[in-house]
Amino acid sequence: METALLLDKKTRQLISDYVPDEDILGELSDFFSLFSDYTRLKIISSLAISEMCVTDLSVVTGINQTTVSHQLRLMRNIGAVNCKRNGKIIYYSLKSDIISDILLKGVEFLSE
Repeated sequence: METALLLDKKTRQLISDYVPDEDILGELSDFFSLFSDYTRLKIISSLAISEMCVTDLSVVTGINQTTVSHQLRLMRNIGAVNCKRNGKIIYYSLKSDIISDILLKGVEFLSE
């Protein structure tokens, strides 16, 4: 027996159409995990200004190189950062300005 809902059929259909499918929800969860870690937020904020190597990121954020490398690996797995090799040095940058835009929107929200 189906439970009666107070929502009308049109609203239920809109919700059904709007909620992403399971695969997209999983990817969204991974994407938003970027913003759930203090260390990653510092790295994202820094990369929003300039591409950098691990050493420079470590110095400007005050985070040890091992931790920076670990977080960058996670961010690469999610597809949030690009890496470009120049000789022995790998430079990292944000894959999209959308990432820094989301960070700024969060700051705006908290500043209200």
